[in-house]
Amino acid sequence: MNTNAFEFDAVVLANGDYPTHTTPLAVLERARYVVCCDGAANEYLGRGFTPHAIVGDGDSLAHQYHAQVADIFHPMADQETNDQTKAVHFLQAQGMNRIVILGATGKREDHTLGNISLLIDYMKEGIAVIMLTDTGIFTPASGTQTFTSYVGQQISIFNFGATGLQSDQLVYPLSDFTTWWHGTLNESKEAYVTLQAEGNYLVFQSY
Repeated sequence: MNTNAFEFDAVVLANGDYPTHTTPLAVLERARYVVCCDGAANEYLGRGFTPHAIVGDGDSLAHQYHAQVADIFHPMADQETNDQTKAVHFLQAQGMNRIVILGATGKREDHTLGNISLLIDYMKEGIAVIMLTDTGIFTPASGTQTFTSYVGQQISIFNFGATGLQSDQLVYPLSDFTTWWHGTLNESKEAYVTLQAEGNYLVFQSY
């Protein structure tokens, strides 16, 4: 996927590792609207930036910033969702349904896996969402989809119940694999990759 071709309404900055790769940093810089999960706001504010909104239960927001962000902090104490989902739903309520998520990986691995897997839920809710890490792009998908690629790009496919998985543009053939590792470490042979399937799956493409 070409991130420049993805028209987005807003960025969610989650409380994983702060982005270091030029691609997510460029997206963050050109974002028209930035929502920070409350823990992520500490570093974003510490770097001299001010988000448009901060969402979460407030337990991770440093006390030194409480007064500074009082007007843009939107407390959500629901313990049934994590802060990333709170931020996504906050944007959805504002009518912003095209979202890029940054800073969602790193630190605790259980949080990383949870944040990534939630992309499928957001897609089911009608949200156009991608997640950028320091190594590549996660895109939730359903049915037959075509992705911009390049020869040699590393591609992994994680199955969330899809059947009939196949593609003519990958080095290794696909199958209806039932464990996540089976679809990892594939490689593109073309400038695009069409994935044929019925059902939901998650695609990772390296930069």
